[in-house]
Amino acid sequence: MSYPKETLLYQQDSSKIRSLDIVVSGAYETFFYDSAQHKRLPETYGPGTCYGGMSILLNKKRSLRTVIARRDTRVLQLPRRDFRALCLASEQFFQYFTHKYGERMLNDEYAHFVKPASPPEANFLVADQLFSRRIETLEVRELLACPGATPIYEAARRMAAAKVSCLFVTDDETGTISGYCTDITLRDKVIAQQLDAARPVRDVVATPIVSINQGAYVYEAILLMFQTKTRYLLVERNGQYTGFLSRNKLLSDLAQSPFMFIQAVKLAQSTRELKRRWEMVPNIVNQLLTRGVKPEIVNQVISTVADTIALKVIENVLAEHGPAPAKFVFMVLGSEGRKEQTLVTDQDNAIIYEDKANEQRELVRAYFLRFATAVSDELNQIGLHFCTGGFMAKNSKWTHSLSHWKRNYHQWMSESNVETVMQFATFFDCRFLYGEVGLMDELQAFLHQELSQPLDRFLFFMAKNALQYEPPLTFFRGFRTFTQEGQQVFDLKKTMSPIVDLVRVYALQNQIFQTNTGERLAQLRERGVFKEKEYQELLHAYYYLMGMRLKKQARQLIDDRAAPTNYLDPKTLTQVEQVTLKEIFKVITDFQLKIKVSFTKSF
Repeated sequence: MSYPKETLLYQQDSSKIRSLDIVVSGAYETFFYDSAQHKRLPETYGPGTCYGGMSILLNKKRSLRTVIARRDTRVLQLPRRDFRALCLASEQFFQYFTHKYGERMLNDEYAHFVKPASPPEANFLVADQLFSRRIETLEVRELLACPGATPIYEAARRMAAAKVSCLFVTDDETGTISGYCTDITLRDKVIAQQLDAARPVRDVVATPIVSINQGAYVYEAILLMFQTKTRYLLVERNGQYTGFLSRNKLLSDLAQSPFMFIQAVKLAQSTRELKRRWEMVPNIVNQLLTRGVKPEIVNQVISTVADTIALKVIENVLAEHGPAPAKFVFMVLGSEGRKEQTLVTDQDNAIIYEDKANEQRELVRAYFLRFATAVSDELNQIGLHFCTGGFMAKNSKWTHSLSHWKRNYHQWMSESNVETVMQFATFFDCRFLYGEVGLMDELQAFLHQELSQPLDRFLFFMAKNALQYEPPLTFFRGFRTFTQEGQQVFDLKKTMSPIVDLVRVYALQNQIFQTNTGERLAQLRERGVFKEKEYQELLHAYYYLMGMRLKKQARQLIDDRAAPTNYLDPKTLTQVEQVTLKEIFKVITDFQLKIKVSFTKSF
């Protein structure tokens, strides 16, 4: 068959493929069209190459890409029926096409275009642009500022004249923004306290000052506001503040977004209401994934809801038990600490409190254990269940003074063995949630100092931990399964754990204190530890597995009314999913080999 130049042969995801095309002369130009009809991922198929095999086998006989004859092109065509017969007759021939497809699906952009469009449905995402729109496209509010020495009444007059509810306050000496004053500030700190309005406004400013780069996404701004408990976010460009965003304004613009749901959680008044909100999370997760929202964003939504619930519970318990007798930090660990929570989640938390005089130690410790027990009991009632391994602040092992925590970490790192590393690796994924952040900063400074020492033994056993679970792939590229309730399954959580573990090892070696796996990977790429290709492969592999895990758990809860699990029967997967998984397992195996060479030889 011969084609003249610029002949349109196939259109992506619509044209039927009736044969395997083998290019004899000329060339096929292949690409995807995006929504703006721009060509994406262009690729040329020259003499000796073929097109159509992956489409026939893995895309319901429809062309994966758009194809144009580049110049006078001549091809040989192997009819679809004969091509299928060859695939059945030769496993090697069949694997050539499926392996190639699996490799390409590791490219996030390629996978995005291959992914079938989801049917429209009413859900929490009326505005899909929430996840694709950047802050620089929004209309930010103009900054109104005054020096800290300005009298409170004058600051209020300026706010009234400008018709704004937020005025930023600058440091008298440096001129940098140090806080802000709002209508609520004036109500709570001035009127309610009968404070002299002639006093300087610096005396009543609210904090913290939180900023975000204008290149960030809208969803990142909203999540940051919830995580830092601020209602105003400064927008930064090239080191300068260009304006600010108001949380109420953003949320009113996104009335049907999942972030309005988070706001509803924040406003919940009872344990019963918090429990009802948590039970709604599987539906939100399912709808987000159905609309193609990335699994890493869904993780953050789940984690933010869980954080918001935990903060409400902590504040309620503090109100009931009275003020804490010492400064403290309530920190979260494990998947919650990494902001990678799924719908199979339990509590992982601990408490650090400041060192007190000898005569006060027992009283302080007794208070925090009572406090932690009340918090854990209420979280369990809401649906964030007790940790089966006992990694909770209510356990006396995990509520300690700062000096005790320092001794813990020193011992884990200096006296490492297989058991301690397996048991305590989760404590290297700890994240501040509530309390005096300075205590967490001090612990992190201590860890920085400890990690500056030679730690070959510690890293050796951490690396061994990352090699504990091998991807469930047999020598002949089949799935290695075990029996669970009459099904042959593998464990998705254990399949993902080598990525979490190996990235953690490299992060600790390079003194990177981010806890999220994706953020750790980005830092490791920036420092040259991982090449761009390695970064992309690991990132895509991890979040492909995460997406699969979240979808399965959501469907179990919604459709089956059953407790979610991490078990997956490969027979329930499409051929496309099976091929992609096998390629991902190969990526994990290759990285495990890299970590074996890098670390286990060092001891």
